[in-house]
Amino acid sequence: MSETNGTPPLFEPYQLRGVTLENRVVVSPMDMYSAVDGCPTDWHLVHYGTRAMGGAGYVVAEGTGVSETGRITPGCAGLYRDDQVEAWRRVTDFVHENTRAKIGVQICHSGRRGSTKRMFHGQDDPLPEGNWDIIAPSPIPYGADNQVPTQMDRALMDEVHEDFRRAALNAVAAGFDAIEYHCAHGYLLSSFISPIGNQRYDEYGGDLDGRLKYPLEVFDSLRADVPDEFPIGVRISASDLVEGGNTDDDAVAISRAFKEHGADYIAASSGGAAKWAPVARPAPLGYVPFARRIKHEAGITAICVGNINSIEEVNGILVREEADLVALGRQFLRDPYWMLHASQELDYKPFDMWPIQYTTVPRQDRIWRKDKMAAGG
Repeated sequence: MSETNGTPPLFEPYQLRGVTLENRVVVSPMDMYSAVDGCPTDWHLVHYGTRAMGGAGYVVAEGTGVSETGRITPGCAGLYRDDQVEAWRRVTDFVHENTRAKIGVQICHSGRRGSTKRMFHGQDDPLPEGNWDIIAPSPIPYGADNQVPTQMDRALMDEVHEDFRRAALNAVAAGFDAIEYHCAHGYLLSSFISPIGNQRYDEYGGDLDGRLKYPLEVFDSLRADVPDEFPIGVRISASDLVEGGNTDDDAVAISRAFKEHGADYIAASSGGAAKWAPVARPAPLGYVPFARRIKHEAGITAICVGNINSIEEVNGILVREEADLVALGRQFLRDPYWMLHASQELDYKPFDMWPIQYTTVPRQDRIWRKDKMAAGG
């Protein structure tokens, strides 16, 4: 990709099925652990509303449980009750009425990483009380101090399948523009795909085709039930980053499989297969090679993630065609208006992207700058 008609690459629009993103920058899903009984609160309205006003083309809401026991922590949001749908609707309505961003939601089942403390109280540490039973493809605890999960039988697999289907329909009803199907970081579906978490001997274990079978069956239901124009992306661990786990070669095969089943993008993260193989912060641009392989070898829209911080890094990734969309997390926590500041730094429509309520001061600044330049100051 090169600059087109004076438009910097990060400001180029992008089409995901029936949804047009205004630009190529994504706010990564980042768990807030601030829901009350699975309901998003004013915190979520302000958090997501602010980042949508900040100019990103696509905001992905945090990992959201498909059932009460599918949440990671007691502070995780859900999409399994009507009141949760209404609470999320308040967020999506604000985004659509006040910004040009699109907003998706990451739907998730915690699997063997469930029934744990909120991250800021101790990541993946068991709750001191009030634990719930957890499930997984195999009875392997996430860490030495975590619960031993119940191995899923056919009845449990059918129940969770229906939970995902209901959550997808609820996401549509809540006004989201897209779904991101969470198959990364050692959560339930990721545990099916990874040999670290899946040591089954039936048709849902063994080689990669067997390990993919259940996640693809569930995905097929989502794709069949939501509107045709509604995008569904998939987040995967493109590498487990440990010996004996999935590799980037497997990631290409996984991405091809999801593409064949109708996925619209792959977000390529890594790690998290077990407590001893955590999701680590990569070196700058450290995960970009995974997205590059997925984009070019699997032939599907790729979102890259992982310690991407600067305008130069984002534009470089797009110019080199290493990914189609670039997701930032920590940068949007530090600066919700990162895209608005990028537009000013690049002098690309620097006053058109701001919320209209904020435009008086920037426009006066623009007049001052022009006057100063005319005076040679």
